[in-house]
Amino acid sequence: MEKEIVVSGVAHDFNAVKMAVFGVPDKPGMACKIFKTLAEHAINVDMIVQSAKVNGVNDIAFTIEKQDMEKAKTLLEKISREINARGISCTDNIAKVSIVGAGMITNPGVAADMFEALAEANINLEMISTSEIKVSVIIEANDCIKAVKKLVEKFNLQDSVVATVAG
Repeated sequence: MEKEIVVSGVAHDFNAVKMAVFGVPDKPGMACKIFKTLAEHAINVDMIVQSAKVNGVNDIAFTIEKQDMEKAKTLLEKISREINARGISCTDNIAKVSIVGAGMITNPGVAADMFEALAEANINLEMISTSEIKVSVIIEANDCIKAVKKLVEKFNLQDSVVATVAG
């Protein structure tokens, strides 16, 4: 019987910018205001992470493409003032690294294995996002190639299943 392939590939992307809005009031419509404004200005959003509510506010972080950074920064500064958020941040020296595979949905611990491999390589995770068949992390750009190599090794993949998404 052939063993199921859990992770079938690794992808990386150097064309990402991490944006965050801090201290967003935890009430209906706040995320809508942020992301609708970005959409109205043709800014595509990729990963979105909202933290747990603390003292009535949340932090919302997300990634966009580098070419939209200045436009997004200007829009977010304005939105932040309008909604009484604490402020924004913008980080462009990052990369997104993802593992993908249809077998991930039925095999517990794949994300933990990914995080273990990256921890062994002393790579800090700035953001994490998952779906049924993909786990993505945002890391410092200078750790990207090391991360990809470590994940190829961890999941016994060949270099032919490594994809550069952008950048």
